[in-house]
Amino acid sequence: MRPVWSGSLSLGLVTVPVRLYSAVEDHTVHFRQFQRGTEDRIRYRRVNERTGKEVDFDDIVKGYELDSGEYVVVEPEELDEIAPGRSKSLDIESFVELDAIDPMFFDKTYWLAPAKEEFERPYALLLEAMRSSGRAGIAKFVMRGREYLALARSGDGVMVLNTLHFAADLRDPAEQLPDLPGKARARGKELDMAVNLIDAMSDDWRPEEYRDTYTDRVRKLIKAKKKGETITPATEPGEPTKVVDLFEALAKSVESGKPKKKASGARTPKAPKAPKKKDLSSLSKADLEKLARERDIKGRSKMTRAGLEKALKAS
Repeated sequence: MRPVWSGSLSLGLVTVPVRLYSAVEDHTVHFRQFQRGTEDRIRYRRVNERTGKEVDFDDIVKGYELDSGEYVVVEPEELDEIAPGRSKSLDIESFVELDAIDPMFFDKTYWLAPAKEEFERPYALLLEAMRSSGRAGIAKFVMRGREYLALARSGDGVMVLNTLHFAADLRDPAEQLPDLPGKARARGKELDMAVNLIDAMSDDWRPEEYRDTYTDRVRKLIKAKKKGETITPATEPGEPTKVVDLFEALAKSVESGKPKKKASGARTPKAPKAPKKKDLSSLSKADLEKLARERDIKGRSKMTRAGLEKALKAS
């Protein structure tokens, strides 16, 4: 696998040359475009709108439109010259609790690996230090002429880097959505029933059990059309629940609510046994949260790892 970026990870006076690899693979079925009734491919070309002639990529520059309708033309080299952090350095500026970051900020996922075998020792030290502390490093770096905000964290034997959206990139729902659902109020019995439904359908997170079923159906469609066959259309979505039927629909859902199917041969994970107080540090944060839930410790969802340990020791 080829790296998508290479540079240096810096933490204080410790610098480790690293390489960035994509951790996600696209399994989407990609199509070509054809004119209906023919075998003629449709292609997109860069055409001068005044002359109608095709333009070479090297002859294309960027233009920013002003309020007056005029354009400021910028050469690609000019953008490269002002790109921040051209030294290819990924500097960790601070460490934060992973749970403190809203999932809305997460963008893409990469692996961050040492560039050479000789750098494995300092790399392993940083990896273990982040795992032990339960914190992740916030950093900025430049890739392909663009500056990224990033989160470096401990993964399963490798450092994981997530690019993050900047706060200015996230839209405010109060400004973008015409009617927020906050005007509707949840009623007591309906709320209790909805909570019961969530409890009835609660299960452990097992990502391997979920598949892109739409892509599977697309592949089946292609295979069937190749053989001259047809496939059964997918079922239509259910009708929206009316307000008058809401409680009845919730009640029926609770009665039929079942946890998702377990993977074949998979065992239902047991809740962690309550360890001795001195053993709390050996548990993961997820296990500490389970224990806190069992002991009904208030405010546990907002606690840091250290706060959970302290509360469990006092309980």
